[in-house]
Amino acid sequence: MLYVSGAKLCHLVLVSVLALPALAFAVVGSEYRLRRLLTFLDPWRDASSSGFQIIQSYIAFGSGQLWGRGLGESRQKLFYLPEAHTDFIYSVIGEELGLLGALAVLVLFGLIVLRGFLLTAKIDDPFEQYLALGLTSLLGLQAIVHMGVVIGLMPTKGIVLPFISYGGSGMVMNLTEAGMLLSLSRRRM
Repeated sequence: MLYVSGAKLCHLVLVSVLALPALAFAVVGSEYRLRRLLTFLDPWRDASSSGFQIIQSYIAFGSGQLWGRGLGESRQKLFYLPEAHTDFIYSVIGEELGLLGALAVLVLFGLIVLRGFLLTAKIDDPFEQYLALGLTSLLGLQAIVHMGVVIGLMPTKGIVLPFISYGGSGMVMNLTEAGMLLSLSRRRM
């Protein structure tokens, strides 16, 4: 948002570089954060404790194969995958709908983000433009982080998948963001 609104890239890079030592101290200074990072690097080292969630997610995706087990037929969500209805819903989708279903969800989120960025490009008012960009980025980054965590590309975070994960407050916020984007889009027509 700062870059799009006119901040210089060198200033943003400088602030990021200056923040790295504080970030490193925050991770190393806290045992659970360090354990989470080490588990991300090698979940098989502690497969029965801190690596349990991600390993069960791998098993769910693997058992889904290409076509999946079928809707409601996930075995991992019943006994093995903790927080399957919120933090690891994408792995349940991968198990029940297979690789093709997981890719379909990824493509749908890509379409939402693409439409949001196209809307942002059509808006003339700077405030509305930044609002549309921020809302689109928020939905897209939340989906990317959730999917990245579930497939093992990022450390475990506990972020829900927009519009899909169970939960009241997250769903309300996602629907509010989508409603604001739709309102901005309707004003363009």
